[in-house]
Amino acid sequence: MRVLVAGLGNMGRSHALALHAHPEAEIVGLVNRSEVDLPAPLQGYRMHRDFHAALAETRPDLVVVATYTDTHADYAIAAMEAGAHVFVEKPLATTAADAARVTATARRLNRKLGVGYILRHHPSWQRLIAEARDLGGPYVFRLNLNQQSHGATWETHKALMQTTSPIVDCGVHYVDVMCQITDATPVRVQGIGARLSDEIPAGMYNYGQFQVAFADGSVGWYEAGWGPMMSETAFFVKDVISPNGAVSITDANKGASDDIDGHTKVGGLLVHRPGDDRLIALPDEPGHQALCDAEQAWMVHAIRTDADLTRHMRDAEQSLRICLAADESIRTGNPVSLGDLS
Repeated sequence: MRVLVAGLGNMGRSHALALHAHPEAEIVGLVNRSEVDLPAPLQGYRMHRDFHAALAETRPDLVVVATYTDTHADYAIAAMEAGAHVFVEKPLATTAADAARVTATARRLNRKLGVGYILRHHPSWQRLIAEARDLGGPYVFRLNLNQQSHGATWETHKALMQTTSPIVDCGVHYVDVMCQITDATPVRVQGIGARLSDEIPAGMYNYGQFQVAFADGSVGWYEAGWGPMMSETAFFVKDVISPNGAVSITDANKGASDDIDGHTKVGGLLVHRPGDDRLIALPDEPGHQALCDAEQAWMVHAIRTDADLTRHMRDAEQSLRICLAADESIRTGNPVSLGDLS
């Protein structure tokens, strides 16, 4: 399977390493707009500066899009129209209309479209979802991920915030977890946010939180902030509460808030039912690279087996629309009705 990888930041580099090691994949080109230092396994591949030229020259079967969010939709559509299947990093697009364009193109051209929801490939997060669903709803979700970013990580965050807020960039992961647990229609979102740095564009905010209500009575809260001013106190809260108890991530040794491995690490779960607390140890969790390996193995397998990714695409659209509605609420100061996202 011929593969072109576009974007060689943290995620793109890890996806490229995963495909370099995959026995059924052959990387035919890498794309990055600027010079980039690559690990030794990737240094022998042909480097391109222009995505569209690389697409025409390499004629790939699979394109991995790990560029900045504002290019995701156009690059994914161009790749599918050129005959390739696509794996695109989250968020799928910067607008709901663009996300719908991408999924409509995949359906029209019968292409596989995978979106980088890395937690779906993490056994500990799969266990958390299963334990929460076993409790039964309606649910209260308390989820956050604040990052005290410095140096190169803060520079990356500032670049992302040219187009995408923290609650959209990170929130899609955790809203997707909420949706998998409740499996109910989201109906309303309300958010607040604050601009805590003059280094980011006017009109953008680097701290936000929102509440989402679901048709089954479930409610969720999500919070995300980026920057050197962020507190590391309670930067990682993951609680799911129901009438019958709660499931919480218990790992206290998360490391620094901008440690990428810490963002997916669970360590252990506390399952609480009235009168009965049960600790579930989850040793030997996969690290970031192993999770990217799993994502690319899943994508290659989906193409090889002609897997039906209709629900996967719908879920990716839904979680993005919820986060974009929260972004709209923050900017306007008004709650946003979601209606039927089915």
